[in-house]
Amino acid sequence: MSALFIASRTSAMALRRSIAVSTKQQSSFLQLARLYSSGKFPPHTVINMPALSPTMTQGNIGSWAKKVGEELVPGEAIAEIETDKASMDFEFQEEGYLAKILMDAGSKDVPVGKPIAVYVEEAEDVAAFENFTLADAGEAAKPAPAAATPAATEAPKAEAPKAESAAPSSAPAKKAAAPTDRIIASPYAKTIALEKGISLKGIKGSGPGGRIVAKDLENVQPAAAAAAPAAAAAPVAAAPGASYEDIPITAMRNVIASRLLQSTQQSPSYIIQSQISVSKLLKLRASLNASADERYRLSVNDLLIKAIARACVRVPQVNSAWLGEQGVIRQYNNVDVSVAVATPTGLITPIVKDAHTKGLATISHEVKDLGKRAKIGKLNPEEYQGGTICISNLGMNHAVTAFTSIINPPQSAIVAIGTTEKKAVPSDVNEQGFVFDDVITITGTFDHRVIDGALGGEWIKELKRIIENPLEMLI
Repeated sequence: MSALFIASRTSAMALRRSIAVSTKQQSSFLQLARLYSSGKFPPHTVINMPALSPTMTQGNIGSWAKKVGEELVPGEAIAEIETDKASMDFEFQEEGYLAKILMDAGSKDVPVGKPIAVYVEEAEDVAAFENFTLADAGEAAKPAPAAATPAATEAPKAEAPKAESAAPSSAPAKKAAAPTDRIIASPYAKTIALEKGISLKGIKGSGPGGRIVAKDLENVQPAAAAAAPAAAAAPVAAAPGASYEDIPITAMRNVIASRLLQSTQQSPSYIIQSQISVSKLLKLRASLNASADERYRLSVNDLLIKAIARACVRVPQVNSAWLGEQGVIRQYNNVDVSVAVATPTGLITPIVKDAHTKGLATISHEVKDLGKRAKIGKLNPEEYQGGTICISNLGMNHAVTAFTSIINPPQSAIVAIGTTEKKAVPSDVNEQGFVFDDVITITGTFDHRVIDGALGGEWIKELKRIIENPLEMLI
């Protein structure tokens, strides 16, 4: 009778968890672990480190908002998790009581999927978990799937001779062997594999036609991680007498390195540079700020974001993404401008969404808010993931007259802004024959797979026309 009660109770808990996952998007990365109902511990659920962003492979536990024994309410934060991009509240979507904290506040580099806590449905069950450990959570058994990966990788090699010998005898056998030469995976799965250093060869896909999807990579051990101990055993020797400091590579820096490497290796890019007069733009800015009555304070960058958005409306092909795996170039109707922001831990690109439809005051307020929260790591994933074109502005550094920037894939263009300079230009009205004009050097970097050179030049021409005649932002 007791076994039947436990089984039905377990089923009810599983059903509630299934409903919560389907009704709230965030629940998709809670990774609630398996239910236990043994003689050693009452029925309970292990909470794993969640993946709070698509690029997150590990995280730090900043603090716990709940203490052992406290009630858990759906939608309430139970912990603050530091991801590869920001610090985020981990909102729990189940009812119950926190029975055990397995990873204390301050724990660093906790892999996604690693047990961090336990919850139970009944308050009286909490005391039974005082001596609960990671081993009890099944941590010792978790590496098993990863250990199977090398064998799976070697399997195609072992079967290759059989495929070759069977090929001459029948055409169907030859067709069956063909897929081993091609890896079929979803774009998201390929992105995860690239960022984690996972080889897709030998991984059995669970998607249609054997397609590898993100779920298939959850328990795969990255090859780079396995090789790390060997690499650590042979550190790079410093020059005799050299003085140096080794700075650990953070998760955010790893993601930045991976993304930029992907861009430089896969995007055949070219640059177009133009000197553009900003005299009228600066006058418009000064006039608007003078009459703002503290409602807003526009920066040059605010106006350039608007100008870039309007140029994308006029030349929409630039506002596109290369999705080669899907066989399409995705041309966006909305212009979401990613704005590069330097933070103490690295570069991040919060997004001004629908910049082509927003007024300058709205853009200004959003940029200030996003930039402030970006620097303290409080952006939500949807506020920095995506975007259709990017702006990187170093104009505040008067030593930087011009520079090039790296495309943020899958975007196809990024615009680099230099500082304002004085330039002598011919004048018929000035007795000296010239006047000084305020100019900036703008450098566009374009992905040639999407944007041909002539089209990139046309976009720069439209941007120049809008900046030099800023009232065109209204058209």
